[in-house]
Amino acid sequence: MVKANGARSLQDLVDEKANLVEYFYNDTLAPHYRARTGLTAAFIPPEFTNWRDEQRAWRETAILFDQSHHMPELMLKGPDAFRLLEKLGINSLANFTIDRAKQFVACTPRGHVIGDCVVYRLAEETFELISGMPVLNWVQFNAEQGGYNVTIERDDPTPYNPTGRRWFYRFQLEGPNAGLIFNAAVEGGAPEIAFFRTAKVKIGGCEVLVLRHGMAGHLGAELSGPYEDMEKVRAALIRAGEGHGLKQGGTKTYFSTIFEFGWMPYPLPGIYTGEELRDFRQWLSGNGWEANAQLGGSFVSDNIEDYYVTPWDLGYGHILKFDHDFIGREALEALPVEERRQKVTLVWNRDDVAAIFASCLGDGPRYKAIDLPVAYYGWPQFDEVRSRDGMLVGHSCHCGYSNNEGEMLSLAMLDVQNATPGTEVTLTWGEPRGGSRKPHVERHEQFKVRAVVAPVPYASSVQKMKRAAIS
Repeated sequence: MVKANGARSLQDLVDEKANLVEYFYNDTLAPHYRARTGLTAAFIPPEFTNWRDEQRAWRETAILFDQSHHMPELMLKGPDAFRLLEKLGINSLANFTIDRAKQFVACTPRGHVIGDCVVYRLAEETFELISGMPVLNWVQFNAEQGGYNVTIERDDPTPYNPTGRRWFYRFQLEGPNAGLIFNAAVEGGAPEIAFFRTAKVKIGGCEVLVLRHGMAGHLGAELSGPYEDMEKVRAALIRAGEGHGLKQGGTKTYFSTIFEFGWMPYPLPGIYTGEELRDFRQWLSGNGWEANAQLGGSFVSDNIEDYYVTPWDLGYGHILKFDHDFIGREALEALPVEERRQKVTLVWNRDDVAAIFASCLGDGPRYKAIDLPVAYYGWPQFDEVRSRDGMLVGHSCHCGYSNNEGEMLSLAMLDVQNATPGTEVTLTWGEPRGGSRKPHVERHEQFKVRAVVAPVPYASSVQKMKRAAIS
């Protein structure tokens, strides 16, 4: 079916491709890759100083990240806005007051994750959803097709935004000195803000909305406000950071935070199969985000459903609440415990990592190059993880290097029998048959990397923050 405006739909793409995995594995350029490495660089450099010192800053002093350009946003307003979010989200909204934000996760009727985002409640009937293009599309589709009394406005990432600007700037202030800097920057001093609560303050003469949360286990804050106030607020924060070791973080550093923090962004949305989602696929563009997923890694299957994930796979079991009726609830309740994979950190064997780097010297063989600090090259990436007896026990997804830990780390989804810290596993690094047709994947051979299962989040400071937030 062609969309009403004559445009090609995602369903058209699905119908055209005999093997959707083969297409996503070889012939697409992931949209977030452009946002991370392309036009965004015109606004945020890859490094302000160097990524190694910038990583150290979030552990030792403080860092200021600019998140203003790469995340889509959706403004949801109206009497039915809360009811719509409650119907779509796996997490409880029972305590969602105006001074809160929440991690919002949505699933298909079969219980597969579509995506996640952060949602602010700005007013009784006004919600701001930030990041996660597939989940924002799912919210808009249901708003339009479900008869809800709401309005939708969208603000695309800068590389795709025809206006060349955003509604809001967005900064992340992080590190052990972040609280001192924040207090110095806020006119009249900073108020006490509980974890994942919001407040309004004045910085540089401008009203700023603050969300208290951290990516590295410290008194972090996400700061946002009208785009035209961005430079005034940035300058005030930099002045307040003088003497406290504040560094600005580039895109290389920003996208490497997940290895210590443990967030698994942008899973493949579980929407490409199932008659119950045909209307959604016909609504979606055949040239949009979902049509340009880019699979990568050593795991290759002909079945697109083998790449779908559940909330447990991504570590969202703790926010999954069966206290309300939501899409996917019945399937998730029925999923056996043994099929609920667990999110873990894998610590790569140092000798094996050294062997991969050494393979670039001499006559070969050449193993898949490891880029630093972000080493994964698929959106999303799936590398095979096998037990000591050779059984496939899960997938490694996001991998890279932490200068703070001095380790190559990856975030993985493993079956519960192999998810215990200290368990030894083997990760297959590199793609089969010399590599896919993706232009940024060079010809290479695969390499078996030994790894040890560790907790997620890996950084002890983040573990302490998570425990405090739960208690």
